[in-house]
Amino acid sequence: MDGVNASKILIRSLRAADSLEDLTDLLHRAYAQLAQMGLHFVATHQNVETTGERIQDAECYVAELDGRIVGTIVFRDCERTGSCPWYDRPDVASFGQFGVEPSLQGHGVGSALLDQVERRAKETGAKELALDTAEPATHLIQYYERHGYRIVERVNWGDVVNYSSVVMSKTL
Repeated sequence: MDGVNASKILIRSLRAADSLEDLTDLLHRAYAQLAQMGLHFVATHQNVETTGERIQDAECYVAELDGRIVGTIVFRDCERTGSCPWYDRPDVASFGQFGVEPSLQGHGVGSALLDQVERRAKETGAKELALDTAEPATHLIQYYERHGYRIVERVNWGDVVNYSSVVMSKTL
């Protein structure tokens, strides 16, 4: 892992004592490349209140390295997943607000977070785990495909973002 000891990465639930300001700043850094591509992901510009709203009624996990949060992901079980035909299925859980400190991308932090939500989805009885991402972000689509996800539909979220999205899903 090029200077990062995988055994030192702790995946845990977000705690009340964790700083939403720090989490928001991490998301801004993690999504900066996408913002530079002109993609208006919510996480590129969200404020602390939006970060809090996006983890409400969900399970937020963080990756911690040497006492510092270096990654995050938000999981929603089947009952809390919705808003497009695939997400509305009763057997589909989802995740989002997924980001890793840029200097640690490609070092297994994201994979560890994905493993956590895949385990969690199975525990909740989901048959599929889904996400959505920008169709122009081909590097992200390829990343998810390498982890076993496939494109199942396309969605336009209106004026929330400035791109068409693909919904990707993995059979658990």
